[in-house]
Amino acid sequence: MARIDSRAVVSSSAELADDVEVGPFAYIGDNVVIGPRCWIGPHAVINGPTTLGADNRVFQFASLGDAPQDKKYNGEPTRLEIGDRNIFREYCTVNRGTVTGNGVTRLGDDNMLLAYTHVGHDCTLGNKIVLSNLVMLGGHVELGDWVIMSGYAGAHQFTKIGAHAFIGNNTAVTRDVPPYVLASGHPAEPITINSEGLKRRGFSAEQIRTIKNAYRVLYRSDLKLEEAVEKLTVMAAEHEELRIFVDFIANSTRSLVR
Repeated sequence: MARIDSRAVVSSSAELADDVEVGPFAYIGDNVVIGPRCWIGPHAVINGPTTLGADNRVFQFASLGDAPQDKKYNGEPTRLEIGDRNIFREYCTVNRGTVTGNGVTRLGDDNMLLAYTHVGHDCTLGNKIVLSNLVMLGGHVELGDWVIMSGYAGAHQFTKIGAHAFIGNNTAVTRDVPPYVLASGHPAEPITINSEGLKRRGFSAEQIRTIKNAYRVLYRSDLKLEEAVEKLTVMAAEHEELRIFVDFIANSTRSLVR
């Protein structure tokens, strides 16, 4: 049986795995599904439709799956989907999607959202992401795997941040940040590549040199964007680690930080 504190409120339509733990004064609403070994702390609120996978930890006063903060939202049954082993710290808020967007806000696995972070409606987050305290994501933001956003950073709605990117503290992301790039400023500007993060994740010295060279082509060569992409495409044919770099540029919708 799930270990539910007698002071918690759990909807009769919620589905909790047998080993879920729910703390005092937590609220689990209608159409919420919580997977094995999840821990829901005191005073946390989870509204549905929301699905949590296994081994998630939701700390006190976090709010998951509530209505999107969108003036066009009119009560439609949108949802929030969360993978496995995510951590949601104090006062973290994650909203459901909208019908004018994808209809779903989605988080992958092994993400850590620190205190007071906000993930807006229709956002898509990959895996192993860290959002430091007070990071704010507008609606429809996309984050690739291993992205780190430092404290007080924010991302404008519809922006994309590529895998392994690092966003400095107090940074305003108003355009797309390619994979591997370290960006900072108001608005965000490319500074270098996230070489330290790549080392920690097992990228070889040769791969990091290749990524640095690709960064120079895009940001230090004085080539027009089209010319830089042509050169990067040739490089990516020989270096697989550059494929996500080239693909991201091709799929950018808000233009790149430059």
